Amino acid sequence: MSSSDIFIGETIGTAILILLGGGVCAAVTLKASKARNAGWVAIALGWGFAVMVGAYISTPLSGAHLNPALTLALAIKDGNWSDVPVYWGGQLLGAMIGATLVWIAYYGQFHAHLTDKEIVGGPGAQSGTAKAVEAQEKGAGPVLGVFSTGPEIRNTWQNLATEIIGTFVLVLAILTQGLNQDGDGLGALGVLITSFVVVGIGLSLGGPTGYAINPARDLGPRIVHALLPLPNKGGSDWSYAWVPVAGPLIGAAVAAGVYNVAFA
Repeated sequence: MSSSDIFIGETIGTAILILLGGGVCAAVTLKASKARNAGWVAIALGWGFAVMVGAYISTPLSGAHLNPALTLALAIKDGNWSDVPVYWGGQLLGAMIGATLVWIAYYGQFHAHLTDKEIVGGPGAQSGTAKAVEAQEKGAGPVLGVFSTGPEIRNTWQNLATEIIGTFVLVLAILTQGLNQDGDGLGALGVLITSFVVVGIGLSLGGPTGYAINPARDLGPRIVHALLPLPNKGGSDWSYAWVPVAGPLIGAAVAAGVYNVAFA
């Protein structure tokens, strides 16, 4: 694989991943969406399908890492670090493009949601329904969850541990079951297996933090949230932003170490 193929594949694949994954978050969250309040199962399934579509599209070009944590794990497994910056650059750019496309697709819903006094607060709002206002005071705006993750209970060591554990499961499953014959990316069957693993992680381990398990998935859209001209959008919760970056990278490194010791 050439560097250009890797960068293009990761950019396109990650953009599709975030478009469909962030899209299901927008569909479930935003006012005037037909899928509003569809629930956590819809989100978990939506992200699983997002992984599947993005990975199948990008597999021929880049091996469909779509996740800096997986790229790190494969570099540790194989000892080849030369393409890591190219993978990471494509993944971050793709995540930002995907988040921007979610904003475009749900432009009217974002406006309706963020101009509703019961959601963002203001004169005439009922204090008992202004949960989002409380979130804004903690640094997270009322639509930040469409773009990136945040904890239900803000406990740094627990939040970090949850991301480490979830990513460990994801990466170890990929390393043992999901790689192609060359061992440098996902195979055709591996994409399907990985998609189901992501659904399982979402259903079982997603409750505490929203299961980023992918630094680009969280950081890229968080940057876009900070840059977009959304009315009453609130903060981007930068004090928490390091957790869904560091946790997945640590979890992936541990998974790669376990794989090299126990399976290689």
